[in-house]
Amino acid sequence: MCVTGGEPLAQKRCLDLLCFLCDQDLIVSLETSGALDVSAVDSRVIKVVDFKAPGSGEVGRNQWSNLDHLGPRDQIKLVLADRADFDWALARIEQHELQRWPVLLSPVWGELEPRILAEWLLESGASARLQLQLHKYLWGDRPGH
Repeated sequence: MCVTGGEPLAQKRCLDLLCFLCDQDLIVSLETSGALDVSAVDSRVIKVVDFKAPGSGEVGRNQWSNLDHLGPRDQIKLVLADRADFDWALARIEQHELQRWPVLLSPVWGELEPRILAEWLLESGASARLQLQLHKYLWGDRPGH
């Protein structure tokens, strides 16, 4: 079960929901930005933290202290708009030793061709994986999908 959409941690009862789902013996993941504190998230929850790259206009909201609250099952996601974002991502991977977790690099839909990001990734030899937003390929920008 994946809790996502907007910013789940901005919802008052999100932490209660995550605990409830875990208590039901479900495998629970949380997709959250790096802008809100994840320290109170139940340790049974797999956290996917989407730190924002400069191209998003929200890089200043990243709380890198969230790294202190990640476990070995958690993941880091970086959504990239261009080469400058890619170079920024490589620098953050090194600076924060992000390779301690699976690092997922994803192209911004409609701005960066996945093939180009894949080529940069292969050329760089970075310890990261390419991730595509599958729902965008299936349904485009249709709301509710």
